[in-house]
Amino acid sequence: MIQYEIPYWERGLLVAGVDEAGRGPLAGPIVACAVILPPFTEPFIDKDSKKMTQEEREKFFEIIKSKALAIGTAVVDSTLIDKIGIAQANKIAFKRALEDLNHEFHVVISDYLSIEGYNCVPLVKGDEKSLSCACASIVAKVLRDRIMEHYHKLFPNYNFAKHKGYATREHIEALKTYKESPIHRKSFFPVRQFKLF
Repeated sequence: MIQYEIPYWERGLLVAGVDEAGRGPLAGPIVACAVILPPFTEPFIDKDSKKMTQEEREKFFEIIKSKALAIGTAVVDSTLIDKIGIAQANKIAFKRALEDLNHEFHVVISDYLSIEGYNCVPLVKGDEKSLSCACASIVAKVLRDRIMEHYHKLFPNYNFAKHKGYATREHIEALKTYKESPIHRKSFFPVRQFKLF
């Protein structure tokens, strides 16, 4: 899981892994994270963050915080997603997370997206192939889940604490009944479909 980092580490270069959580949901923000690990960090994550339980992600979140040289985060809300589209919002989130690192780095390993202005290695399923990316994925997912749990308290009718804004049957039924909330992505079809005119 460090085969992509090793060639850079061997040259004395620092790698920032970047990934996001929340690209697909109907509500809430997209959250990006960038992580710089000390060179030659031994792999300590044994599975994709999407296959972890919430408790496992929380455990690794604390381990990552203790190991990382720097962690940068960024949140792009549903209003900007509606304005510029999810793909552009994703790129903005990645760039903001990298800027938030406030630490020198030389190369970026990203999950899928190429990031302009950086020496970037975009990997398909980067969070499964790169330890730096996997760490970024976990932190982004934990932070986004916490945001959605907060929104659940503000908008309890939608049960965001359970599905985190994804298009579950329960969520679609809530949209039919209550229409959109202020954090729904109004440009996404299932939300537009039930919009109250």
